[in-house]
Amino acid sequence: MNLPVRRYFALLVIYLKPQWLKVCLMIVCLLAGIGLQLLNPQIIGYFITTASTHGPAGALMAAGGLYILAALLNQGISVASTYFTEYVAWTATNQLRSDLMAHCLSLDMGFHKTHTSGEMIERIDGDVDALSNFFSQFAVNLISNLLLLAGMLVFFFAINWLVGIVMSAFALLALALLSSMHKRAIPLWKEQRSMSADYYGFLSERLAGLEDIRANGAGRAMLRDFYQLLRKWLPINNRAIIAGAEMGITMLLLFVCGTALALGLGLYLWSLKMVSLGTVYVLFSYANSLSQPLDAIQNELQDLQQAEACIQRVETLLHTPSTLPNTGTLTLPAGPLGVEFREVEFGYEAQESILHNLSFGIAPGHALGILGRTGSGKTTLTRLLFRLYDPSAGEILVNDMPLRKISLHDLRRHIGMVTQDVQIFHASVRDNLTFFERGIPDTQIMAILEEIGLGTWYRGLASGLDTRLGSGNGESGLSAGEAQLLACARVFLANPGIVILDEASSRLDPATEALIERAITRLLENRTALIIAHRLSTLQRVDQILIVEDGYKREYGSRAALANDPASRFAQLLHNEIRATYPSEQIKPRSSGLLARSKD
Repeated sequence: MNLPVRRYFALLVIYLKPQWLKVCLMIVCLLAGIGLQLLNPQIIGYFITTASTHGPAGALMAAGGLYILAALLNQGISVASTYFTEYVAWTATNQLRSDLMAHCLSLDMGFHKTHTSGEMIERIDGDVDALSNFFSQFAVNLISNLLLLAGMLVFFFAINWLVGIVMSAFALLALALLSSMHKRAIPLWKEQRSMSADYYGFLSERLAGLEDIRANGAGRAMLRDFYQLLRKWLPINNRAIIAGAEMGITMLLLFVCGTALALGLGLYLWSLKMVSLGTVYVLFSYANSLSQPLDAIQNELQDLQQAEACIQRVETLLHTPSTLPNTGTLTLPAGPLGVEFREVEFGYEAQESILHNLSFGIAPGHALGILGRTGSGKTTLTRLLFRLYDPSAGEILVNDMPLRKISLHDLRRHIGMVTQDVQIFHASVRDNLTFFERGIPDTQIMAILEEIGLGTWYRGLASGLDTRLGSGNGESGLSAGEAQLLACARVFLANPGIVILDEASSRLDPATEALIERAITRLLENRTALIIAHRLSTLQRVDQILIVEDGYKREYGSRAALANDPASRFAQLLHNEIRATYPSEQIKPRSSGLLARSKD
């Protein structure tokens, strides 16, 4: 078999080395089991020979007692072996899952946009689960069964050279057939695992959009796509199953032939008075037991068919590089931070730019309002600041330090965000507020809830901070306003130097919006802020305005100066919004220069 042994051995060493003691105990149990398997037929053979030659009763009693003792030991060793193999398998696979999860979290957003969540679940859990036997038993079982096979062949030669040659040829023939079938089956299993990932990706995506699918009457179309996917998967799955079944059927036929061959040889030698009756039994028993190591080897190779495909997929995922290398070592100080974009160019696709030569800056502790139509690149700016993506040209600086030179963990720790769509996790209120950070005391959490207006909501919870939340409709569903306030509480607890508000109150009624505005006013104190908005009323607190159109900087400057300039785009937007709000009134500038309204 042309297996990449070094690569597989390296993977085994990485995940088995930390639990070397249990691996050694597992190997000892397996080897002890092999010794008992080779010993038991010898005991019975001795018993039969002694009984047939009318040997002493004491020898028969001793042989019987030794056989019972060996059987009991074999059962105890089997229990211990099962415990150690399961423990080793779970520990190794869980560590591999953790490594894959950590690696996926470090990958850029571009990777996640091209891979569905269902596919990633299958690759992180499904592929790794298929490797449990590979980590716990494959190498040990394969080697131990090869040793068991070798031990049996040695005994065959010890009985008679002709028996040894015939049974060795039989074993080699069986292994050659297994090897040939194994090579043919590997691509089928790899294709089957790939289809499994596509299947779970389809389910995840459709179930996540179930409400929209039902509302728009797309249920039949989804079922048709689901049926087509199953039709595509079925023949692939069948070919993979048939490949494994062929190995099992072939081995069954070989076992029958091998047992008959050994029994025929034994009877022939016994008829020539070359072996005793007990030796015939030993020969028959070993030939019958020869199916066990060959069957075990076949099973291990069949598992390897799946494991090899899974290993290749796991290695591909682990070796997928992020386009956001975390090589920065600089850290940011506490407090408000300055932000500067210098001639930034960016596009989600290499051939299509979304932002063009964009330059602006925000002084520490100041607030910038960002305006623009949907799709103009406003949210993309915040993603670049979070360093979810890197610009294709230009540079972004925080506190006069380039983003690439700042530690990713430290950068994101100093930036907080509140959006119109708040992600609620199926976890406790405490975990939803702290993002699973256990070091924040409950007293601090409750003080923040009271400060931002969630005190009444909190006191109504049945289990306090331990109350579990759903994704809006769980055990304690949240209204849109409560979810926004909870998002504000998260930022308060993180205490970042930069806060991003992305349409944070655009879907709320006026009363709830007023409550959110009070929380936001408190949130922005002594922090740098980027506020994305469609409604100009939400930009009363900003110091500067940036208007983005089609990825270009249309206008940038002091909010007061732009509002006082009738030729500015911002002043026109203010004028248009007031006219839309008060259509029966005439709009004219007041003496302060800011746009205002007055009666005719």
